[in-house]
Amino acid sequence: MQVWEAVVLAMQQLRTEKLKSFFSVIGVILGVMFLIVVVTIIEGLDRYVREEVTAQVFGISTVTLRRWPEVDLNTDEERWRRMLRAPRLRYEDADAIRAQLTIPARIAIQSSSGGTAVGDNGRTATGVQLIGASPEVFPIRDLIIDRGRAFSEQEATAGVPVLVLGFQTSEVLFEELDPIGHTVRLRGFPYRVIGVLEERGSLFGMSLDNFAIAPALSPIKAVLNPPGIVDEVIIQAVDPDRLREAQMEAEGIMRTRRLLRPSEPNNFALETADDAISFWDNISRILFTALPGLVAISLVVGGIVIMNIMLVSVMERTREIGVRKALGARRRDILAQILIESATISTVGAILGVLVGIGIATLIASLSPMPAAVSTKWVTVGVALGLGVGIVAGVYPASQASKLNPVDALRYE
Repeated sequence: MQVWEAVVLAMQQLRTEKLKSFFSVIGVILGVMFLIVVVTIIEGLDRYVREEVTAQVFGISTVTLRRWPEVDLNTDEERWRRMLRAPRLRYEDADAIRAQLTIPARIAIQSSSGGTAVGDNGRTATGVQLIGASPEVFPIRDLIIDRGRAFSEQEATAGVPVLVLGFQTSEVLFEELDPIGHTVRLRGFPYRVIGVLEERGSLFGMSLDNFAIAPALSPIKAVLNPPGIVDEVIIQAVDPDRLREAQMEAEGIMRTRRLLRPSEPNNFALETADDAISFWDNISRILFTALPGLVAISLVVGGIVIMNIMLVSVMERTREIGVRKALGARRRDILAQILIESATISTVGAILGVLVGIGIATLIASLSPMPAAVSTKWVTVGVALGLGVGIVAGVYPASQASKLNPVDALRYE
């Protein structure tokens, strides 16, 4: 029997015995489906983290100085205690870095808190991120002005109560009106709107446009932090290739200011987009480590089911096998036939698993902020796993079939 004939025979069996065929491949379908769903979502998240999250959260070619890390897997109790004891950042820290850093760089300060914004027309925007920052934050964070302008260095130094609104905040407060020149109250403090930013979209379903930026020294400073305290100092190297040098210099400046001995750990955090990517890599590595075991359970169960179904099939076709042997079929011909049938059935299950998995992953991506990316590599792996399970599951039934005595097989009722 030719290979193609064995494949056609297996497909006919799938069509004529639909229920039995379904139960024979359900384990493979579930195993491959789970593999495709998980991997598709993980790879989609991986691409999203590398292309969107790092740029939006950390900025391009930036290192951010904070009291403690934004992302950290080493969260043991002693480390948390040490971070909680760490001194808060001060305006003087930013001034020192600005004065002593030898690498050409932009340096911005930023503090933020949640709150509401109330327009002079009585409309209110809730859940607004209230940001007090220096004007350098606009080019560093790639915040593009759509209408009006950003505040100047002179306005920032003088603490003038002027305000730049995010796109969503502007839409909520003023709808079709031009917000420029209108007054918005932040925590009770009146601010004059001088600019509106371009729409930035969302990140994992959270809006990136519901915020308001005012000079760090303007009245909002009274509710963002205690006097003289700042949340972040952002450093953007002019030359991206020198970012690591800038990070090392900033670390040295801060260690000197904090009077830390060489043996003492940093009591501050300096983070780059690469740190966020490393954090995500650790998470995805854990997920990929656990994935084979979870998939293997379904595939092993599926393989056992296929083996039993093939044993039943061999028993039902005993006379057919006897006739083939009587007509000159060799052991290896019978062995190959059963193996090909088993592999075909399992591969069909794997293909169905791939299609269902892609469908579920796409559905999840459309109904949630979780992105999905279908990988040809993992589709191939899924189908190959199905083929492999079918071959392994078919070995014992094929061996039993090939050993049948043609005389006894022809007498079988």
